[in-house]
Amino acid sequence: MFNTKSKNLLNETVASATSIIGAGTVITGNIESNGDIRIDGVVLGDVTAKAKILVGPEGLIEGNIVGEQADVLGKVIGGIKVNDLLHLRGKATVKGDIYAGKLQIEPSVTFNGQCYMGANVVALNAELSNAVNQ
Repeated sequence: MFNTKSKNLLNETVASATSIIGAGTVITGNIESNGDIRIDGVVLGDVTAKAKILVGPEGLIEGNIVGEQADVLGKVIGGIKVNDLLHLRGKATVKGDIYAGKLQIEPSVTFNGQCYMGANVVALNAELSNAVNQ
């Protein structure tokens, strides 16, 4: 009886937590998060989150981003796959393909790659990725 409540409370806490990779931090390897994640440092690997991914103005990701939403102000060298809204702001730089349900780009952003938008594109891409991985 107590274990069930404790596990549910723990899962809710973990899901609502925000992970922060601070400036000056370099991580080599993939990152997975059940909650939001903010990158102000450098990640040399893929970043996957079940919630929102924020790449700060000084943040750098050399790898793919997969999440529900993303807000990019820094630099991403790799693909971005977002089910909902991808917002590219400030002096963001993206070198890679984008798959997003919705996309918002400010004029100061640099983007080189192909863009695929709409809920159907995101769902089809997820199905193709799952088929390839099996």
